[in-house]
Amino acid sequence: EVTGGEPLMQDNTPDLIALLLKENYQVLLETNGSKSIRNIDSNCIKIVDIKCPSSNESHSFLLENIDFLTQKDEIKFVIGSQKDYEFATSFIKNKLSKISSNNIHLSPVFGQISSATLAAWMLEDNLSARLSLQQHKIMWDPDKRGV
Repeated sequence: EVTGGEPLMQDNTPDLIALLLKENYQVLLETNGSKSIRNIDSNCIKIVDIKCPSSNESHSFLLENIDFLTQKDEIKFVIGSQKDYEFATSFIKNKLSKISSNNIHLSPVFGQISSATLAAWMLEDNLSARLSLQQHKIMWDPDKRGV
C-alpha cells in the first residue's frame, strides 16, 4: 500500500505504482484526493478519503478525480457530525453512482460521534455503504501509537 501523508505530493508516485504493478504486485494507493489521480494506472486500487466539512479540508478534494475511479476503488468518509453525514450522503447519491456500495465506507471520528449514532443514521436512510470502525481505538487506548 502506498500511503503516508499524501503520497501524490511526490512527483514519482505514479511511476513507482506502475513499476510495482509491472512486477505483479497488487498495489493500493491511499490518497485524500487533493492531487489528480489521472495518471494512476487503472490496475492500482485507489482508496480515496473524501474530507468532510468538520475536517476543514473538504475544499481540497479535486472533483475531477471522480472521473478516474473504477468499480474496484474505495471511498472513505470520516464522520464527525450530522453535517458531515449529510455531506457524505449527498456526495454518495450525487457523485458516486459508479462505485459499488461495498466500497463506500463511513467511519465515526473517535470521541466525537458514536458508532451507534452513525449506524442509526445509515439504517434510517437505508444508505448503501459500509460502517467502518477504527478497531485499534476500540481494542487499545485510543492514543496508543504503533498498534
